Amino acid sequence: MTSRALGRGVLHPGRGATVISLSRHKPAVRLARIVEFYWLVRWDRRGLPAYEQKVLSHPNVHLVFEAPRAHVYGVDRSLFVRRLEGAGHVWGVKFRPGGFRPFTDRPVADLADRAVPAGEFFGPEVDRLNAGVLGGPADAAGIASFVDSFLLGRLPEPDPVVERVAAMVEHITATSELRRVDQVAEEFGVSVRRLQRLFAEYVGAAPKWVLRRARLHEAAERAAGSGGVDWAAVAADLGYADQAHFTRDFTAAVGVSPARYAESGRAEA
Repeated sequence: MTSRALGRGVLHPGRGATVISLSRHKPAVRLARIVEFYWLVRWDRRGLPAYEQKVLSHPNVHLVFEAPRAHVYGVDRSLFVRRLEGAGHVWGVKFRPGGFRPFTDRPVADLADRAVPAGEFFGPEVDRLNAGVLGGPADAAGIASFVDSFLLGRLPEPDPVVERVAAMVEHITATSELRRVDQVAEEFGVSVRRLQRLFAEYVGAAPKWVLRRARLHEAAERAAGSGGVDWAAVAADLGYADQAHFTRDFTAAVGVSPARYAESGRAEA
C-alpha cells in the first residue's frame, strides 16, 4: 500500500502504510448527502510491538464500529492517536461536515474532542450491528450493505443548512487563497458571527480552526515528500505572516517542528 493511499492528515504515512491497510467505500446513493464515505482499516501486529498511528483530524464526525462497542467521534481538534495491537479491523462512517447534526439534539460542537457511545444516538441496535461488523471477516461489500440498511432506516429529512455548511467547509479546504474568517463570511454572504454559529451548530469546530487545519494538512503533506523543504516558502504559501508563526502552529498541532517531522519521514523512507 502506498503512503498517499492513507490520505491527507495521516502523519508519517510511509510508516503507516507498512502497518495499516485502508480502503474507502461509497455509501448508498441516498446517503451521499450526509455521508462522505465509509472506511475500513485492517491491521495485524501479532508477534509485533503495538503501533500508534497519529492523525491530524478533519472537520468531520465519524461513527466507528470497533471493540468493545461502537462510538461517535466528534471533531478532534488536537492530535488523534490510535493504538493498534494484535489483529483486527475497524469500520467507520465519515459524515460530511454538518451531516451528523440531524442525529443529535445538541450542537455538534458539544461532541468536539469526545468519543461518545453510539447507542446514545442510535439506540441498542447500533451495538448489535457492531457485533456483526466485528464478528465476521472484514468483507467490505457485506459490511457496507449492512451499514447502508442501518442508516437508510434512520435517514433524516433533507436539511438545506447541512448542504450549505458542507459547501462552506469544502470550499475552505479546497481554496488555498482563503486566509481569514472574514473572507469566508464575505464569500458566502453571512456575517462572521453567523458563520461562527453555523460551524458550532453543524460542524463542531470554529471556522478559524478549519482554515488553520487545512493549512497544516498541506504542510504535513509537503513535509512527507522527498527532498528538502523551504519552510519559509511553505509558510508564505500557506498565508502565514512569517516562518516563526507557521512553526509554532505546526509544532503545537503535531508535537514536533516541521523540520524534525520531515527528517523523521525521510528516515523511514
